[in-house]
Amino acid sequence: MNILVLNGPNLNLLGSRESNIYGEESLNVIEKKLLKLAEDNSFSVNFFQSNAEHELINCIHNSKENNISAIIFNPAAFTHTSIALRDALLAVKIPFYEVHISDINSREEFRKKSFFSDIAEKVFTGKGTNGYLLALEEIIKNN
Repeated sequence: MNILVLNGPNLNLLGSRESNIYGEESLNVIEKKLLKLAEDNSFSVNFFQSNAEHELINCIHNSKENNISAIIFNPAAFTHTSIALRDALLAVKIPFYEVHISDINSREEFRKKSFFSDIAEKVFTGKGTNGYLLALEEIIKNN
């Protein structure tokens, strides 16, 4: 089973940005943990991060031809703004799991609205970087 871990804007700065909100782990460290968990369970995992909405959309579109079975997606700031990303996920019909390192429901008012939560298989918010592992464990458990 092929899993795509998709990360939106500014997540390339994890480990160096607002550690009181996002912790101190870099995206690279998170990816290594996910890779180990996936390999231990005979899953394949691919990673993509972009600060550009159209690149994330293209990656989602290409998921079908790349035989992606599930997506773990942290849309970051696009969570609250991108109907285009929502439409891309609906179009490819690949199950996805929404992840947020911080608890978006206890932050600023504008962060409480997600364009993805109602169409996600499951949402992991406020679990720190462990949310990615929890999402992958959920995929493993269900497949």
